[in-house]
Amino acid sequence: MSARYRTAGFKGYAVKFSPFSEQLLAAATSANFGLVGNGQLSVLSTQPGPNGLRPLKQFDSQDGLFDLSWSEVHENQLITASGDGSIKLWDITLNNFPVSKWHEHTREVMSVEWNYTAKSSFVSSSWDGSAKVWDPHVPHSLRTFSEHTGCVYSSSWSPRQSDQFATCGEDKLVKLWSVNEPRGKSLATFGGHMDQVLSLDWNKYAPEQFVTSSVDRTIKIWDIRNPRGQVAMFGPFEFSVRRVKFSPFSPNYIATAGYDMSASVWDVRTGAVVFVHDAHREFVFGVDWSLFHPGTMATCGWDEQVHLFKTPVIK
Repeated sequence: MSARYRTAGFKGYAVKFSPFSEQLLAAATSANFGLVGNGQLSVLSTQPGPNGLRPLKQFDSQDGLFDLSWSEVHENQLITASGDGSIKLWDITLNNFPVSKWHEHTREVMSVEWNYTAKSSFVSSSWDGSAKVWDPHVPHSLRTFSEHTGCVYSSSWSPRQSDQFATCGEDKLVKLWSVNEPRGKSLATFGGHMDQVLSLDWNKYAPEQFVTSSVDRTIKIWDIRNPRGQVAMFGPFEFSVRRVKFSPFSPNYIATAGYDMSASVWDVRTGAVVFVHDAHREFVFGVDWSLFHPGTMATCGWDEQVHLFKTPVIK
């Protein structure tokens, strides 16, 4: 199985499968490589038509979109991270305009993620050096976390502790936080990368572990019980990895997307690449696993393409 969709005029930054429907996929894209111009949110059907993936809905934004996350409580809603510092909530059953908007970040919002354990909140991170936790029913952020020096590229909730999330950034550090920490101080700091840390994701089957990727061209696996050093390291590679994602069906596989214009699947037990998708013709910024079909993946890139494909990797 393979299918494609062209996000004409818009470079792909993030792609996510719906947690509610096996037939829904969304992509966050930006014009002009995200430097200036509009953005577009595309909602696609994973049931291909004669011309590839079928577009179900498109929403235009006044600034580029860098990330998205489906709601964990409403099957038709998702949030987007925008280059103008705003976060928008969209309903795919409606037309044209977001149903809610928040604008507290003073620079580009680089990541958003709904809390898939508590389900009542989401976290964002930004070029302004902060991460913020939000309740979609409240017009302002609940907490702000500001220890990073420089851009915070990614923020991700712990799969076990509903109050905890991790962030990574330009300062080469990864930080663990709790929304219940009264002073807003980080619980732990992980240092070991030699350059900016671009992406992180948690292992759902070993919830003390998370994986990071960096401009230093390595991937590292960490354990929150040991902030002093990584559990494992892969690389250095020829090019940096832009996004990492643990499999939702197995503790043993990580998907990566990056500047080598490909997406790969790694076996963390051996450090071997067990699958490569090399059909893109530009940098690949987004990668995700289907939550319904083991081995089904999606990618998006600067070649203005969203790809849906099946890998032989399941367990």
